[in-house]
This record gives sequence, C-alpha cells and structure tokens, in this order.
Amino acid sequence: MQTQTKMQNVPIKMYRTQDRLTVAAPMPGIQPEDLLIRVTEKNSLILKGEIRGVLKDIKEVLVDEWDAGGYYREVALPNAVDGVHANVTYGNGVVVVALPLSEKTAIADLIVPKVGTDRGERVGHTGH
Repeated sequence: MQTQTKMQNVPIKMYRTQDRLTVAAPMPGIQPEDLLIRVTEKNSLILKGEIRGVLKDIKEVLVDEWDAGGYYREVALPNAVDGVHANVTYGNGVVVVALPLSEKTAIADLIVPKVGTDRGERVGHTGH
C-alpha cells in the first residue's frame, strides 16, 4: 500500500531586475530529480517537490516538529516570462528559479538534473 504524502505550502521570495524575475523557495529534504517546476499558460509558477523514503528504518520518532516535503506552491507571476530559457538551481535545500522577462509567457516544465549530492541545476539561458 502506498501512502499519500501531505503537501506543505512553500514560502517564497520573489524579486525582479530589469530583465529577470527570480523566485526562491526553501524545499529541504528532497532530491533535484523530485522537483517539478512549471510555468503555466495562466502566467503562474508551480513549485512541487515529492519526497521518497521518509524516515526509512526509523523505529521511534521522539520529536517531530517539521516535515521534509512534500511541497507545493502555485504563485501568479507579475510579468510575462520565458519559461523555456529559465535557469533553476537547487542546493542547500533551496530552489531558485530565474525567469527571463518576455513579451509573452512561454510555458515550460523545468527538469532539474542532479549535479551532485542534493544539488541540481538547469541552465536554460546564458547570462545571470
């Protein structure tokens, strides 16, 4: 029997420069390949992180004040962005999505390939 992972709302930090919209969110305890980052046709950004093997081989949890995933957040973007050329990094439990500003939103599903233990990176655009 497979257990359902409860999804936690993810706090974000969003900031804009002259040519880029950046969203950062803490998502500790997951691997880069378990991230789903989507730029939608509604000009929103979806951040989702599934966790596998929670508390493997733990016999007795004595204190449980936080959960390591799963995570979910959908946020409306204030500008049209180019999801195809987005850069994504995941390290130290934080995902950072840098989206080039655009005339029209380009939708995309952004996969984050693993580049090291608990680290991932997707380079979609040269620059920042």
